[in-house]
Amino acid sequence: MKKLLILFLFIGLMNCSTTKTTQTAQHKSSTQKKVLARTIAFYNLENLFDTINDPKTRDEDFTPEGRDNWTSEKYQHKLHNLAKVLADIGRAETHTSPAIIGVAEVENRQVLEDLIHTGDLKGKNYGIIHFDSPDRRGIDVALLYKRNFFKPINFKKYPLYIYDNDTHRRIYTRDQLIVTGLLDGEKIHILVDHWPSRRGGEQRSLPKRVKAGELSKKIMDSIRKIEPEAKIVMMGDLNDDPSSPSVKRVLRTTAKKSTAIEENRYYNTMENFYNRGIGTLAYRDSWNLFDQIIITPSLLNEKQPMQFHLWKAGIYSKEFMKNRKGRYKGYPKRTLVGGQFIGGYSDHFPTYIILIREIN
Repeated sequence: MKKLLILFLFIGLMNCSTTKTTQTAQHKSSTQKKVLARTIAFYNLENLFDTINDPKTRDEDFTPEGRDNWTSEKYQHKLHNLAKVLADIGRAETHTSPAIIGVAEVENRQVLEDLIHTGDLKGKNYGIIHFDSPDRRGIDVALLYKRNFFKPINFKKYPLYIYDNDTHRRIYTRDQLIVTGLLDGEKIHILVDHWPSRRGGEQRSLPKRVKAGELSKKIMDSIRKIEPEAKIVMMGDLNDDPSSPSVKRVLRTTAKKSTAIEENRYYNTMENFYNRGIGTLAYRDSWNLFDQIIITPSLLNEKQPMQFHLWKAGIYSKEFMKNRKGRYKGYPKRTLVGGQFIGGYSDHFPTYIILIREIN
């Protein structure tokens, strides 16, 4: 009996050891897959103006003699703040700064040159794609890209033609920028937008953003007509929420991945954040999510792990970017408030997505 008990105990110990070894081996197998991760981000830089008066635009406030007393010191401070934010978006997941960054509210190419050679962006080898737009304030959209990761093939701007209902005169606003290139050798299309504002009221100004949405959809649909499985990332400050008609109805977006795939619709990576009450800018004690990133269903295809597909989306809203006290506690900390320099960042939080693919 004693020998029998010893035998059973020995068999039991062997079984425990085998199970533990198998679990460890499975864990190692799952973690041995190498994954390449790249961040694509969007940030409204809130009036990134230089200090020089351009007679062709309404930039008089952003001069040393202007209303905002916009000096070189303040300009450099803003550049360093923006560079700090941009360099850190997605770093926790990818261990590097974003591969592609769409930006809005930049005055000209020179401010972008200054930005990529400042602070935490300096030496990161970013390139610039920018066109001057006819916006009366002189603000444009642009694309920054890491030359090591992204190789532009072609790029083009599309003007947005909208007219005043009363005078029938054209309202000059930002062009839409489309860039096609190779992200680590894989073709991808990036559309950068900044739709017309809500000035004059949300409903009254809505037709302008509907027109902007129609142009964006036309651009993306034309690409997909030629290239049905095209990987397209549309990003921008849409001045509307994910639930707005300009986005939901015109672009036909969805917050469900399965619906995007089954119905071949555009997937809004920000809509689920919005549905949870999370936003990128605040106004009158309520949050909006204007800064959106919308993608084609081809970027949801996890059945082809060796090609880029969506892993996660996020809103970059660190505590240092927020007001720490007062009525606007928790809001994005701006550069200027009522003409007073408070040394902040922007009135928007940036948004981002991370694409991944397996590599050998």
